[in-house]
Amino acid sequence: MESNSVARQLLNIGAVQIRPNDLFTWTSGIRSPIYCDNRLVMSYPKVREQIIDAFVTHIKSLEERVDMIAGCATAGIPHAAWVADRLGLPMVYVRGEAKKHGKGNQIEGDLTQGEYIVVIEDLISTGKSSIAASDAVINSGKSVVEVLSIFTYNLAEASEAFAAKGLRTHSLAAYNELISIMKQAGEISDEEYSKLQQWREEPKIFTEA
Repeated sequence: MESNSVARQLLNIGAVQIRPNDLFTWTSGIRSPIYCDNRLVMSYPKVREQIIDAFVTHIKSLEERVDMIAGCATAGIPHAAWVADRLGLPMVYVRGEAKKHGKGNQIEGDLTQGEYIVVIEDLISTGKSSIAASDAVINSGKSVVEVLSIFTYNLAEASEAFAAKGLRTHSLAAYNELISIMKQAGEISDEEYSKLQQWREEPKIFTEA
């Protein structure tokens, strides 16, 4: 694995933490040996620049037309803004649900400025928030070309949910890659690596334990 990979950089700045024997509890109730906080990326310009470069390179490689960037509130917003600025494209951001006051908007910005949209999220776990944002864009009559994220937990639940919606995804770094990097670097033992693999395959076992 390359030492300058996005996964390694996330580990270096503490955006990703691994605790095989002292599990985190996610908001969803899932018990997990990993916690990812990509909001830290904002504070590290060199890492931030690497991520922007990777997003921009990927978007430029797409065969489909892309004429707008949408950020998922809240953690996807800054990355979407930097990417849109680099590409010279209009941007919107999407809330998890419509506001209860004011104009009741779920999508902020002028959606009429684009038709073919890339949605940017900081993290994909179960995929629910990214799918909700994509649904809002599609229900507004626009096309979602792809959903991009900095990191994915590689959970089957997310893959199945995106496939059911016909949504294509691409992540710059992934759980499988991350634990392989850590194992090769001697940062986790063979036993811990096996436990981490088991969690990805059957996360409910850890939650119910």
